[in-house]
Amino acid sequence: MTILLIDAGNTRVKLGWLDRRSGRREQRALVLAHEHIGELAAQLERLDLAPQAAIGVNVAGTAAGQALSRILEQRYAISVQWIASHPHAAGVLNGYDIPAQLGPDRWMSMLGVAHRAQRAPLLLASFGTATTIDTLAPEPADTAVAMDSLPREHAERGMAGHGAPGPRGRPPCRFHGGLIFPGPALMRSSLANGTANLPEAQAPIAAFPTYTHQAISSGIAAAQAGALLRQWREGLQRFGQPPQVFSTGGAWPLVEEEARRVLARAQQDLGLPIQDIEWLPAPVLDGLAALASGGDFCS
Repeated sequence: MTILLIDAGNTRVKLGWLDRRSGRREQRALVLAHEHIGELAAQLERLDLAPQAAIGVNVAGTAAGQALSRILEQRYAISVQWIASHPHAAGVLNGYDIPAQLGPDRWMSMLGVAHRAQRAPLLLASFGTATTIDTLAPEPADTAVAMDSLPREHAERGMAGHGAPGPRGRPPCRFHGGLIFPGPALMRSSLANGTANLPEAQAPIAAFPTYTHQAISSGIAAAQAGALLRQWREGLQRFGQPPQVFSTGGAWPLVEEEARRVLARAQQDLGLPIQDIEWLPAPVLDGLAALASGGDFCS
């Protein structure tokens, strides 16, 4: 069975696929701007894909979700299973006070990176229309939630309920929460729209900017990288070891240089091994694939 994986984001839609029998995935995600959603069927046919099921998350709004659902129903006679956030899934516990309020894209990203949090905490920084910086860590064995303590209806659910946290006795990972703030483009446009004299600026980043465009670009990069470093330091204090940092999102190139620089400097100042930031192309699709395949990644 080929399952279509859909990540409907604020500015574009990413699509992947999973062959449940072989576990084979797309080599590269298909990306459609919102105004090109109508091309979905033609793009899938060009790739020789005829999905038998579809699973996805939608933060793009009702219209985008309805358009995607309509195309798949008319062309392939399948309904999209739109996923919401739940208390736990695929070995990950949702640490939000009200789990359902966590954005489904952030939740799926946590499932997508869970196999990387086997022994150490991690941060996933997603730089898009909004920037989110989320923390995931394995639960200590002596504090992990036992399977017997979970509600029976959750432990018995399949994909529709996001699955059980894992085999009996295995400690799950926990999503510890994270930040949400405007992404680089929103920061730039808010300065241009909210002030009389500041432009939509793009310029090289500098420690001490000497002209306005450079001051704006440097300020935005510093704010984004500073938030990332703040969460890294908080993780180091909470878990007693430095979190591994992952990045994703279309705006990453705008802040990459500054983020790598400040993190490396902090690691050096603390006498820690230099651990670079690792780029992930599609953690939301990875999470959807984990959910669709019934995977359990935390150990």
